[in-house]
Amino acid sequence: MGSSSGLAVGEQAPDFTAPLVSAERGTEDVSFSSLLDDKPVLLSFYTADFSPDCIDEWCAFRDFDWFSTGEDVRVVGISKSGVRLHKRFIDHLGLNFPLYSDPDLDVASAFDVAYRAFGISRRARRSCFLVDEDRTVRYRWISDHWLDPTRDTPPVSEIHDAIQQELGSENRSFGF
Repeated sequence: MGSSSGLAVGEQAPDFTAPLVSAERGTEDVSFSSLLDDKPVLLSFYTADFSPDCIDEWCAFRDFDWFSTGEDVRVVGISKSGVRLHKRFIDHLGLNFPLYSDPDLDVASAFDVAYRAFGISRRARRSCFLVDEDRTVRYRWISDHWLDPTRDTPPVSEIHDAIQQELGSENRSFGF
C-alpha cells in the first residue's frame, strides 16, 4: 500500500452533502462547501467509531484545543459509522467538533481514500485534508502503513505546522 492514493495538494476537493453529527446541533444534512464559507476545514477520514486506534486519534485532536477553538481552521471527522454511533462517540469522548457519516464510503471514494482491507472489507484510508474556502487541497496526510492504512495515527504536530505554514498563522501557539 503506497501513499499514491488520495487527492493531491492543489486539486479541487469534491463538494458533498452528508449527515453531520455535532454535540451542539444534533444531526443534519450539511454540504461540505457550507462548512468552508468562513474558514478552511481539516477533513479527517478514519475507520470507525470506538475502534482503539480511532479513539487515540480523536483524543489527540480533542486534547490539542487549537483544533476546536482555533479561529483559523474547522476540524471535521468522517467515517463509515452511522449517525447514532457518531452521537455516542462524541458524547463518550467529549468531542467539540462534528463528524460526517459516510456509510457507503461515497465521500471516501471521491477523495480517493477508499480501499478494500485484505481485498474484502471496504474502508477509508486514515487521512487528513486541509481544504481552503475555494475547495483547494492545501495539505494532505495519508497513511501508508504497509499492512493496514487505518493503523497510522495522523501526526498532530505535523498537521499543526502545515496549517501554520499554509494559513500564515505562525504567530499563534495553539496550545503548543
